[in-house]
Amino acid sequence: MLGLRGRHNESQTMRAAALFLALALVAVTAACSKPKPPVGKWEGGMERGGTLVVARVEILPSGLVRVMAPDITNLTGPRERIERYRDRLASDLANGWGEVAPREFAFDGKTFRKPGGIAPQMVWDKDTNHMVLQLYIGANPALPVPLRPVAEFHDSPWASG
Repeated sequence: MLGLRGRHNESQTMRAAALFLALALVAVTAACSKPKPPVGKWEGGMERGGTLVVARVEILPSGLVRVMAPDITNLTGPRERIERYRDRLASDLANGWGEVAPREFAFDGKTFRKPGGIAPQMVWDKDTNHMVLQLYIGANPALPVPLRPVAEFHDSPWASG
């Protein structure tokens, strides 16, 4: 009887070890799998310190990204002039969108970077599904452009929604 018990305990130990190894393998595989970028559309506009930017981002099911962000810098003058430039940028974005080719970005679950790059290009907030485009103009630090998720793009990304 003593011999049978020893084998039974040994068998349980082996099963427990096998289960542990299987769970560890699943955890390692999940940790090593590449995060999938969120599929969807985002748009927005930003006006700050003489800079106007409008932007669209579309992430395709393939993971490729279409992005366009025309801008105007060093803008001064009366409010009417600024409004005309806002309208022009919105028009440029809508009219040029069809020509934007999708491209690849590295995605770590939150931040998009150019393949092999270091600088963040976009940052996605999973909880709110909002995106922030990091726009680099000249040698200036990144200019964050907040984008909101949309079902379809609008004629003007300045529109609230």
